[in-house]
Amino acid sequence: MARYTGPVCRLCRREHAKLFLKGDRCFSDKCGYDRRQYPPGQHGQGRKKRPSDYGQQLREKQKVKRMYGLLEKQFRGYYYKASRMKGVTGENLLQLLERRLDNVALRMGFSASHAEARQLVRHGHFLVNGKRVDIPSYLVREGDVVTVREKSRKIQKIVDSLANVDRVPRPAWIDLDKEKFTAKVTALPTRSDISSDIDEQLIVELYSK
Repeated sequence: MARYTGPVCRLCRREHAKLFLKGDRCFSDKCGYDRRQYPPGQHGQGRKKRPSDYGQQLREKQKVKRMYGLLEKQFRGYYYKASRMKGVTGENLLQLLERRLDNVALRMGFSASHAEARQLVRHGHFLVNGKRVDIPSYLVREGDVVTVREKSRKIQKIVDSLANVDRVPRPAWIDLDKEKFTAKVTALPTRSDISSDIDEQLIVELYSK
């Protein structure tokens, strides 16, 4: 499967937002976005143009897609699935993205970034309700219990992430037990639990054309 392998700080600068794609580096003085808050490329510091409606919609879609570490085909699939669900399409889309196992592992504090969480899931370091799951796109449900496997609890990345878990507010729909390397999904995420910096209506307008 294709994936982006270039410098990720460049993505934050392009979207004019701190997407926390580098884990611990994003909280240090070395953060590329904090040091250079202008778009990448030789024209990045040039005259700023007012984006068109389409440009605003595209940038919002690109920002959310990069926040969750997805490529276009997969992201579009989530949109179409959300559009067939009951309720508001934009909120359904964000809920589906939040329920991905790699994202849940990140929100629970078992990893420092989406890319790291995806790798840990792919390598089978997590159990969902006692069963090993190695599919990052697995959608958790209310009541699911996610646990770090016994033999994986000494992995330094997981230990370091849990040590710094209080650095970022944990969603209300997750109940974490740091000592037991276990977290429970107490409810499905709602719009109020998700970043207010996202304007999902722009994404809906883009795909509705």
